[in-house]
Amino acid sequence: MSVSVCPCGSGNLLDACCGHYHAGHPAPDAQTLMRSRYSAYVLGLIDYLVDTTLTVQQPRLDRPAIAAWSAQSTWLGLEVESAEVFGGQPEHAFVTFTARWHDLEGEHSHRERSAFVQHDGRWYFIDPTVGLKASRNDACPCASGQKYKKCCASYIGS
Repeated sequence: MSVSVCPCGSGNLLDACCGHYHAGHPAPDAQTLMRSRYSAYVLGLIDYLVDTTLTVQQPRLDRPAIAAWSAQSTWLGLEVESAEVFGGQPEHAFVTFTARWHDLEGEHSHRERSAFVQHDGRWYFIDPTVGLKASRNDACPCASGQKYKKCCASYIGS
């Protein structure tokens, strides 16, 4: 077993940090999930990236594109600016971060404010590139049992 520093930037060893979540333990909060997803890109853990995306979006993810981006990039670092958690059921959160990487086209920096939702004790990333396909009065795709307009649409827009 190799001992390495976690790619998420925590300074902790991988096994005691994001590796714990990659092994199946649920992330305790949205910021931890976001950090573990960054580490998964670095490590090529595509199944983890898919599994931690909102369940209804998973079948529409482009696995080959995710795998190619992960493998063809040299990951340079992650900086988390903020994490905002909103109460209620289900709990929602935003995490604002900047990720840096290098690929054949040069060095890149991407700043994003990602949305997350908690369901059945697990946090999920709401992927903005994969539409939720819900109208305001439909049941929310996060499986909360609420109408979309009273749940995720309040945080990610309708």
